[in-house]
Amino acid sequence: MPELPEVETVRRGLNDVTLQQPIEGGDVLLDRTIAHPFSAPNFLAGLQGTAIVQWHRRGKYLLAELIKAEGRRQEAEGRRQEAEGRSSRISALSSRPIAASPSGTYSLLPTPHSLPPHSSGWLGVHLRMTGQLLWVDQTTPLEKHARVRLFFGDGKELRFVDQRTFGQMWWVPPEHEPEQIITGLQQLGPEPFSEEFSVAYFTRQLQRRRPIKNALLDQAIVAGIGNIYADEALFLSGIHPQTLCIHLKQSQIEQLRSNIAQVLQASIEARGTTFRSFRSVAGVNGNYGGSAWVYGRDGDLCRNCETAIERLRMAGRSAHFCPMCQKLKAKG
Repeated sequence: MPELPEVETVRRGLNDVTLQQPIEGGDVLLDRTIAHPFSAPNFLAGLQGTAIVQWHRRGKYLLAELIKAEGRRQEAEGRRQEAEGRSSRISALSSRPIAASPSGTYSLLPTPHSLPPHSSGWLGVHLRMTGQLLWVDQTTPLEKHARVRLFFGDGKELRFVDQRTFGQMWWVPPEHEPEQIITGLQQLGPEPFSEEFSVAYFTRQLQRRRPIKNALLDQAIVAGIGNIYADEALFLSGIHPQTLCIHLKQSQIEQLRSNIAQVLQASIEARGTTFRSFRSVAGVNGNYGGSAWVYGRDGDLCRNCETAIERLRMAGRSAHFCPMCQKLKAKG
């Protein structure tokens, strides 16, 4: 499943190509891709005639702020620039933070009362396991697993391609907050680059007898981390994935929190990790996988000590680690 760096890569790409352009129509090729409204025609009707002001990210969700397109391009541009400049004032604002990039930079998700009267709500997307959002010419041959097409001007379209069909899209009417319709947003913990993801918070969340790898995959603890970056952060911290949370020393917790940010930032800079069907909006592969410390390298030699990387199964997922650099200490 695409994780925070992959979704962030897509978000940035979407903001480069889709803003302030009217959505002129669309086509739903697989009805169950649409999570709200349950009628595909109503979904398309809600989007038609709108334009995207800004794409936000929350965990692994993408959220596009919509505005009525007619006569609003200049104002939409002003709102986009304002959103990009809010990062310097984040501590003074009470809006819910939606992470945009590392180093404490955010896009803020406006609440309904702060949206303009001509707001047209939100477009929500979750890529799940194999979803892709591609910005292509409408004349581009249709992919076998294309599920939704949104038509823009100048013969362009935003195409949602999803082989496994687990991905979802939502249109959220302007009178609703995104969390009311996209209920998965309600379950998310803080963003890993946010002030809320503090050492004190992280320490409190780890006072349980469960493996640290499982805790890192819990989106209610921290949003956006998945299998790849949990393995990488644990390696950099010298922590075996089966170590129980309650056995971690305070210094280990602090180091792990720091390394989570480090590996996520490194992957964002590399435009994510290429795995299976992940591509950027332009159809480009990510580059982080080639420099991964342990993920996907079982049988290869550790880049630090040259011990063979091992893999084990935990809660139905793979965990990659170096048995020498990440020794499991026996405790009662």
